[in-house]
Amino acid sequence: MAARGRPRTFDPDTALRQALDVFWEHGYEGTSLSDLSRAMGIASASIYACFGSKEELFRKVMLLYGTTSGGPPRSALSAHPATRDAIHAMLRATADQITRADAPHYCMLILAAPTGAEENHDVREFLADIRRGQLAAVRDRLAQGVRDGDIDAPPGRLAAVARYYTTVVQGMSVQARDGATRAELEEVVSCAMAAWDALTAAPPQPVP
Repeated sequence: MAARGRPRTFDPDTALRQALDVFWEHGYEGTSLSDLSRAMGIASASIYACFGSKEELFRKVMLLYGTTSGGPPRSALSAHPATRDAIHAMLRATADQITRADAPHYCMLILAAPTGAEENHDVREFLADIRRGQLAAVRDRLAQGVRDGDIDAPPGRLAAVARYYTTVVQGMSVQARDGATRAELEEVVSCAMAAWDALTAAPPQPVP
């Protein structure tokens, strides 16, 4: 039996990337369906038919973002056998991504999130869950370093160290949005890594 309905006259993958550009530029709350329709070159009805609601489209966009711009920092955590090198590479990859010439200078996970309206609660929680996943990934990499004998930090300190470096990542996004250059962010990375030895050292043993 022939499929019902009119065939699509647009490429969904291309349309999704166009939607990503709009959400990245204006954030979730600042983006309207008319903005999306204009950028994607399709009618609002086609957006609903192919992607669902604005929220569903945004969720798909964030999955795409995670595999593109969000990919290098995440991959850096597993690309280096030494834990210090992995964290350093994650910070530098973040700085690279948020100062690209062809994209807005900030991370969508941090600054595209909705802020106030109650109807956007689910979107806020969706993004918060992804950020919590980032924190967990850093914590897991530190825990691997402890198991490998690569760092001496006691297990109870790992959560705080992971939160510190995750906070540096998020703070760099705000700095980039406000005009910090790649070179200036490299100085931030250097400062953060200067704290590494103190953060990951074994606690001093009491004097007998």
